[in-house]
Amino acid sequence: APASMKMDWDNVGLLCGSRSQQVHKIMVALDPFESVCKEAAQEGADLIVTHHPLIFRAPNALTDDTALGRSVLFLAQHGISSINAHTNLDCAPGGVNDVLAQALGLKNIQVINPTGITEDGQEWGLLRMGTVDAQNLQAFLCRVKTALGCQGLRYTDGGKQVYKVAVGGGACAGEMGMAIKAGCDTFVTADVRYNQFWDARESGINLIDAGHFHTENPICSVLAQKLQAQFPEITVTVSKNHQDCANFFM
Repeated sequence: APASMKMDWDNVGLLCGSRSQQVHKIMVALDPFESVCKEAAQEGADLIVTHHPLIFRAPNALTDDTALGRSVLFLAQHGISSINAHTNLDCAPGGVNDVLAQALGLKNIQVINPTGITEDGQEWGLLRMGTVDAQNLQAFLCRVKTALGCQGLRYTDGGKQVYKVAVGGGACAGEMGMAIKAGCDTFVTADVRYNQFWDARESGINLIDAGHFHTENPICSVLAQKLQAQFPEITVTVSKNHQDCANFFM
């Protein structure tokens, strides 16, 4: 997931720490929140590698008055660095959206509207699409909920059987037009707004909001495996405490 694959507005790479620091233990998590920073210190990690950036928009100050300030100060005090791969990991071959497609059991996975091609000939871009055995929407909703471990799903029924599915982990609902243009009958994403559900229904596409955390979290274990394989002398773990803070009241 080279930085060249990131969106122009994104902030990726080493956002806290020194490039000369020796690394012996890495903790992987979706977010570099306070709880993850403290867990990394307890586990003796020198580095946290996350999907979401520690610093997204430049703050005016870093103090213990804010969660961001406390996190940065804590990492600095404990000699822990923070690296992230955000939209570059969304777009990369084998990244967030390939892993999401695989988690949902999609076959014949392809990049929708590729942005470019890697040196070894792989297409890369934001959304993925693939196929499943034709099934009704209720059956596919059960598959999504089980595969991603969601407490619940928000969705609208576009009136079609599920066969050709597009996926975009996290806040990709605004890319629904790409999924429709690609001929998909179903789109799994997150952070869907009220009007987007209506737009989906009127456009005849099933739209499923499986939650930002749950559509992106599957990448963490894959990222840890890749890091461990690349650096066998370093201990790599996945955060055990980081979970979605959104709950469903039923």
